[in-house]
Amino acid sequence: MDSAALAIEFSALTLTRFDAAEAIDLGLGLVAQARAGGLPVVIDIRTPDRILFHAALPGSAPLNDLWVDRKAATALLFQEPSLLVGTRNREKGETLAKHGLSGETHADHGGAVPVRVAGAGVVACLTVSGLPQVEDHLLALRALQALAVQQGRGV
Repeated sequence: MDSAALAIEFSALTLTRFDAAEAIDLGLGLVAQARAGGLPVVIDIRTPDRILFHAALPGSAPLNDLWVDRKAATALLFQEPSLLVGTRNREKGETLAKHGLSGETHADHGGAVPVRVAGAGVVACLTVSGLPQVEDHLLALRALQALAVQQGRGV
């Protein structure tokens, strides 16, 4: 998927509301889905200043927690999915270093998708780590799309 397609996909994803209770429900739903599929992932939902939900499933590793931190930092800074940021960078032959960002604090690999609320903008980030980056991205994206549909916003 190219950056234009990823941007269009994300532009259609806006929730009507999102709070700590919704974060817990979203996280628990993803945990159930990942456990049913035997997926060795870390699932994290955070705002820029606090973690609302975090789960490390069997088979995931401490390294996945570090990837979560770095991917979420990128998605929250750019207010776009980390896969979109990385795809755009690769298409342009650029890296995060062009923006003054270190690989120790940021990663432009897929898996972090900002949570955007109508009238408020980006309020949080859902991040998945443990699968290949496109699969991490799709797991997070589909969960947010399902929540949007549940809220009557459709995607």
